[in-house]
Amino acid sequence: MALERTQAVVVGRRALGERDRLVVFYTRDFGQLRGVARSVRRPRSRMVGAFEILTLGDLVFFDTGRSELVRIDHFDVRNPFAAVREDLERLGHGAWAVECVTRLTADRDPQPALFRLLVRALEALDAGTAPPRVAACFGLRAVDLLGQRPRLDRCMRCGRAYPFAGARLDVEAGGLVCARCVADAGALTVSPAAAGTLRRLRAAAWADGLQLPLGRGTERELWQLVEGLAAQLMGHPARASRFLEQTRRGPA
Repeated sequence: MALERTQAVVVGRRALGERDRLVVFYTRDFGQLRGVARSVRRPRSRMVGAFEILTLGDLVFFDTGRSELVRIDHFDVRNPFAAVREDLERLGHGAWAVECVTRLTADRDPQPALFRLLVRALEALDAGTAPPRVAACFGLRAVDLLGQRPRLDRCMRCGRAYPFAGARLDVEAGGLVCARCVADAGALTVSPAAAGTLRRLRAAAWADGLQLPLGRGTERELWQLVEGLAAQLMGHPARASRFLEQTRRGPA
């Protein structure tokens, strides 16, 4: 039985029996990891309250190698990102980022750069940066890190150089397609302003991307494009997207 240590973000949890909890982490060194925290639901447990969603901490666990579940020894909180959970919009976009990570990566597939990107996104949300901008910058970089970077310089079907009218972002084609070549009814319409913004964000450092001046319409289209791109890669819209839509509508 090996004792392992790593940094981790809590990305899911549920009750297990009367006293235990099943916790899902996204870790720096092991990728997605599922573990059992024994007796953690007892009021006197030293880890009670430690496994709030989106919490960053230092995870110590035992791995027998005979099960997909590890045994959690302890989890020391580094940053609870409390401000993210206290605001519905921040919470929704943070949950969207987490869902991208968990749906687009496999268990036990370490992606240290993606882990660092997730932590950066949670730090920016916690600091009060506009949630749609944070999520868009995160999603665009996450897609690149996972090898799904769409091309934006030409039509992926006929080779015609961009710009051209009626541009669409087609995940199956691997990038932009022109109006004559579009075949997927779900391809995302891309305005010239949004295409230029996507290119600038790719070239910008993380902090610069968060502060890049954008018009309100371009900001909204940028988020919708990245959200739609992630949905196509996942095969369905993220649950967090539905939560965000309900939040925008407000109570009936």
